[in-house]
Amino acid sequence: MARFQRSAVPRLLYTLYSTKAAPYSSPSPTAALLRGNFEVRHFAAGNVARAKDDKEPWWKESMERLRNIGISAHIDSGKTTLTERVLYYTGRIHEIHEVRGKDGVGAKMDSMDLEREKGITIQSAATYCTWKDYQINIIDTPGHVDFTIEVERALRVLDGAILVLCSVGGVQSQSITVDRQMRRYEVPRLAFINKLDRMGADPWKVLNQARSKLRHHTAAVQVPIGLEENFKGLIDLVQLKAYYFHGSSGEKIVTEEIPADMEAIVAEKRRELIEVVSEVDDKLAEAFLSDEPISPADLEEAVRRATTARKFVPVFMGSAFKNKGVQPLLDGVLSYLPCPIEVSNYALDQTKNEEKVMLPGTPDGPLVALAFKLEEGRFGQLTYLRVYEGVVRKGDFIVNVNTGKKIKVPRLVRMHSNEMEDIQEAHAGQIVAVFGVDCASGDTFTNGSVKFTMTSMNVPEPVMSLAVQPVSKDSGGQFSKALNRFQREDPTFRVGLDAESGQTIISGMGELHLDIYVERIRREYKVDATVGKPRVNFRETITQRAEFDYLHKKQSGGQGQYGRVCGYVEPLPPGSPIKFEFENMIVGQAIPSNFIPAIEKGFKEAANSGSLIGHPVENIRVVITDGASHAVDSSELAFKLASIYAFRQCYSAARPVILEPIMLVELKVPTEFQGTVAGDINKRKGVIVGNDQDGDDSVITANVPLNNMFGYSTALRSMTQGKGEFTMEYKEHSPVSQDVQMQLVNTHKANKAVE
Repeated sequence: MARFQRSAVPRLLYTLYSTKAAPYSSPSPTAALLRGNFEVRHFAAGNVARAKDDKEPWWKESMERLRNIGISAHIDSGKTTLTERVLYYTGRIHEIHEVRGKDGVGAKMDSMDLEREKGITIQSAATYCTWKDYQINIIDTPGHVDFTIEVERALRVLDGAILVLCSVGGVQSQSITVDRQMRRYEVPRLAFINKLDRMGADPWKVLNQARSKLRHHTAAVQVPIGLEENFKGLIDLVQLKAYYFHGSSGEKIVTEEIPADMEAIVAEKRRELIEVVSEVDDKLAEAFLSDEPISPADLEEAVRRATTARKFVPVFMGSAFKNKGVQPLLDGVLSYLPCPIEVSNYALDQTKNEEKVMLPGTPDGPLVALAFKLEEGRFGQLTYLRVYEGVVRKGDFIVNVNTGKKIKVPRLVRMHSNEMEDIQEAHAGQIVAVFGVDCASGDTFTNGSVKFTMTSMNVPEPVMSLAVQPVSKDSGGQFSKALNRFQREDPTFRVGLDAESGQTIISGMGELHLDIYVERIRREYKVDATVGKPRVNFRETITQRAEFDYLHKKQSGGQGQYGRVCGYVEPLPPGSPIKFEFENMIVGQAIPSNFIPAIEKGFKEAANSGSLIGHPVENIRVVITDGASHAVDSSELAFKLASIYAFRQCYSAARPVILEPIMLVELKVPTEFQGTVAGDINKRKGVIVGNDQDGDDSVITANVPLNNMFGYSTALRSMTQGKGEFTMEYKEHSPVSQDVQMQLVNTHKANKAVE
C-alpha cells in the first residue's frame, strides 16, 4: 500500500491537474503546476490525506467532477440521437450525422454496419466527454427487448441514468422494462421527454403516465415554450429563466426573461415541483410550510438530494433531433446526478463467506474493478472495466478473483464508440477498457490484497432456439470460432449440440437476437449458415405388457447363427428413476450365462429407436424367461440380433405411445390482455395451472407442449402491444393426443419414404 502511494500520487496529481486532462484543468497551466507542486510538497511531508488546507484528500475534486451515466429507453425514442447531440455540444465530434442518415455515415455511437443499416442499436457503446470542466462517461444502450442484457450490464456499472421518453408514444413497454432494471440496480435517474417537435406531442400526458405506469415520484423542472412546429425553447423552473436555441445546430443558447403570457403556468408548475420535492425532502418541506421564499440555489440542492436518494425523478424536456434542450439536460446531469463517491457500492468478501462489504469508492483503497462487457476487437479481446476502488495502471499485475489468475495489463484505453485513446492509468469511478486480458463477463479484478467480488448480473434465460449449420463443410472452423466468440461476449446467447439429431442449436432472447447473430456470422466470418426449426426431442414408451418368443437361425455353410429368446416387455411403474430395466429370470442353463450381456445389449440398442417415429423408447422393463442355444452355432452376435428382432416383434403389441416435452410457462401480462393470452394458450393445447395478480399485471402459469411454442415471443408481443414477457423451462414428457400421434407417425413415414 505504501509503495503505491509513494509512486502513484505525484503522477496521478500530474494527470489530474495537467492542462491535457480537460475535466480537471485549472484556470491556467502555471496555476496547475504550482498547485501540483504544492500538493506534492505536502505529500512529501507525509500529509497524504491533507493535500489541501481544508484537509480534503487529493482526489476529492476530481471525483466530484466525474459522472457515469447511461442513456436508456424504448426502441426509437431517440437515445442514439441524443448521445450524438451531447457529443457535438461537448466538442467530441465536429459534425452531426443522423441515425438513418442520407449521407451514409450514421451516428457515431452506432459503429457496426448492421446498426447503421437497420437504424437500431445492437451493442451498447461507451464514450466520454467534457462539459463545464466535468468529465462525463456515457453508455448508449439498445432499446430492443432482445438485447436486454446490454442494458442490464450497462446499468450494473453506472451511477446515474437518463430515461428517454417519447412525447407522442409516452411510456411504452420497453420503458417499463428499462425502468425495472434501473430499480434493480438502484440507479438514480433523470427523465427526458424527447420529440416535442412532433405532431401530437404532449409532455404533461407523458408525465402523468410516468407517475401511474412507472410509479415515479416525479415533476417537471422545465416548461416548453410552444409545442409541435411552434416549439421554440424552454423555461427552467429552478432558475426561472427562458432558454432559446439559435444557430444551425442549436449551439447558441440565448437566455431571456420568462414571457409575460407564460408567467401563470410557470408559477403553477414551479409550485407543483416544490410540493412534490418537499414530500421527500425535509429541509425543503420546512421552508415550504413556513412560506419562506425558496431561492433557486435552495431548490436545486433539494432536487439533487431527492434525486441521488432515488426518491424523486426530475423531468427535462426537448427535441434532440431539432437540437433543443440538450445543453440544459447536460447541466441537469451535473447538478442532479451523483458522482462516484456519492453512490453506495457493495462487494462480497470471498474470505468471509460472501459477507457484504461497502466500498468507499476512493482511489486510496486496494484495486477493485469489474469486467462488465467483452468485445472482440481488431487487437484481440477488449474488456470494459468499471474501476470501483483504487488505481489501475498500464503494466500493473492484477488478479482475476473468479479464476485466481494473475495477469499483466498490457494496454489501457478510454473508449469513444469504436475509437480508443491510450492512457497510462485510471482511478476509481472511471470506465476504461483493457486489451489482452482473458476473462469472462462479470469477473472481478483486484490487486491481490483483497478477495472481493462484485455481485453478479441478472442474466435472463434464453427463450428461443434455432438449428444452424454452415453451408460448406470447409468453413466449420470459422463457424465454431464465431459461436465461441459470441458466447463469451453475450451471456444470453447459448450454443448447444442436440445429441440425437447432431444439429448445432443456438438459443437467445428472441428472433431478432438470433437473426442478428446469424447475420454477423455471415459478415464478420464470411460463413453462410442455414437456419432450421430445431427438432423437438420426442420420446416413445409402451402402455401394456407384451410377450416375445423369437428364434434367430441362419445357416450358410460353415458356422451358422442360432439364438432363441423368450420373455416379455412391460412399462415401468410411473415416477421410476430409471428409463430402461433388464432382468434375467431364466432357470437353469437354457442360455449360457456368457450370452446374457449380449442379449441386454441387443434390447438396449433396439430401444434407442422406436418403430413409431424413430425416437428413443423410455420407461420399459425387459424380462427374459427362456430361450435355447446351439452348441456350435450360438454366438454373442446371434443372441444380440435375436434380441433386436424380438423387441421389434412385440413392440406394436405393447401399445406404444409418443411422449412430448411439456414446458412450464410463466407469463406476465397487463391485466387488460389476460383474456386474449389465456385463449391463445388454450389454442396451443396448454393447460393453465395458476393465475395471480401482481400490481397491474396478471401472472399466468401454464403447461404447454414445446412443439406449440415456436415463434411464441413474437405472438405474445403482438397480442400485448409488446408489454408481455414470458419464461419457460422443461417440466416433463407426457403422452400426445391420438390425432397428434397419427400426424407425427405419418410425417415420419413420409420422410423415410423420401430418404
